[in-house]
Amino acid sequence: PSILASLADTLLVLSFQTPLKKTNALIAQMGITFVNAYVPSALCCPSRASILTGKYPHNHHVVNNTLEGNCSSKLWQKIQEPYTFPALLKAMCGYQTFFAGKYLNEYGAEAAGGVGHVPPGWSFWYALEKNSKYYNYTLSVNGKARRHGENYSVDYLTDVLANMSLDFLEYKSNFEPFFMMIATPAPHSPWTPAPQYTKSFQNVSAPRNSNFNIHGKNKHWLIRQAKTPMTNSSIQFLDDAYRKRWQTLLSVDDLIEKLVKKLEVNGELDNTYIFYTSDNGFHTGQFSLPIDKRQLYEFDIKVPLLVRGPGIKPNQTNKMLVANIDLGPTILDIAGYDLNKTQMDGMSLLPLLRGEKNVTWRSDFLVEYQGEGYNGSDPTCPGLGPGVTHCFPDCVCEDSYNNTYACVRTLSASWDLQYCEFDDREVFVEVYNLTADPHQINNIAKTIDQEILEKMNYRLMMLQSCSGATCRTPGVFDPGYRFDPRLMFSNHGLRARRFSAQFL
Repeated sequence: PSILASLADTLLVLSFQTPLKKTNALIAQMGITFVNAYVPSALCCPSRASILTGKYPHNHHVVNNTLEGNCSSKLWQKIQEPYTFPALLKAMCGYQTFFAGKYLNEYGAEAAGGVGHVPPGWSFWYALEKNSKYYNYTLSVNGKARRHGENYSVDYLTDVLANMSLDFLEYKSNFEPFFMMIATPAPHSPWTPAPQYTKSFQNVSAPRNSNFNIHGKNKHWLIRQAKTPMTNSSIQFLDDAYRKRWQTLLSVDDLIEKLVKKLEVNGELDNTYIFYTSDNGFHTGQFSLPIDKRQLYEFDIKVPLLVRGPGIKPNQTNKMLVANIDLGPTILDIAGYDLNKTQMDGMSLLPLLRGEKNVTWRSDFLVEYQGEGYNGSDPTCPGLGPGVTHCFPDCVCEDSYNNTYACVRTLSASWDLQYCEFDDREVFVEVYNLTADPHQINNIAKTIDQEILEKMNYRLMMLQSCSGATCRTPGVFDPGYRFDPRLMFSNHGLRARRFSAQFL
């Protein structure tokens, strides 16, 4: 069977159904919706690296969106790119492969080979140079630079990606299976909608959930520093951003419709798996943080995942805990590749897609992020000192060096829990019971049962050093879980140093 994967950039789960009505009808209603799909790191480059490699960030070593953070660096190209799932699909499974859109944020950087670098595994390569744009961008067309301007009819990137994808489906070989990965920058900033959609959703504003525009009490200092209540200008800004994001998604919705129709005309729809997902969530005003991602909370780490294809019954909902590290193993499994030959941390979703009974599945996964900050003071907020970044005019900063954390996100029959530790001087801990507190307002680290706390701490250390099969061992609340308190580190300082060293 053939496989098509669509990756929207920075997609807010709460809202994706409304602007994407065609996508909902053509994929979700014709297949399966995973309602508990997550990313291990809520930032573009580490998350995309996890999709491509099937690995947690501590194993692929992409920690942020910079070359220094291994984003599309020479080291990434040498160590990880030859073993991505598209490379295996092409070399070992005989697939013709097609990529169009945003690859990794630093792709095309001169220090990493420029746009002449075409990663192994791609028969057809149409990749955006660097980060998200809608106009005035450069594409690498099989290693040759092609510059685009600002004429909607020939340059609007979402439509350009759609047309390139349709051309591939028209002219590809019919004697080999195909894999397509289409990665639209939409709805990432700068949120430039197509002209026909600039008036859409005029009455839409960001959701006013119970964690909107409130003080993040009992949370890490970065959350506590946000000013509450937000200024009227901040609220207006985030509402406007939310509206424009929805507007950009209407062109993504059109792209999905065109591709599905083309597959149908070609007689290939019934033999093609179609995946739709995103690389991270997004917050708009939660805990008075204006807009960004990077944080450990549900609104940043949860993403949509829709799949249709052969053997998948329509209109299904699945509540299993899945992550983007599962996409590579799933696609290789569909192609018939032996997953035991890979070093991937994720699990194949194929048994869940086929509706197999009594499938043994994970009850937890790892979330990990290494914070970014300027060596000097942020020019917009000199009073905050060095180490912060992504600051708004009213000196609310979205990231810092010590916004470095790791979490165990658990979803079992008895617990819906998140346990997080920060790599800072405090070794600050946040714990949330999402059954009682779905919007993560109350940090229960100081009141939860001490035995559970110790078990979660130990499980976190295990996951932070896991690789391959050891990332899939039983979680704290699984029947097969074994806990030996003698293995606990007694020195939290040692624990924190081990955390930071692991990312390097």
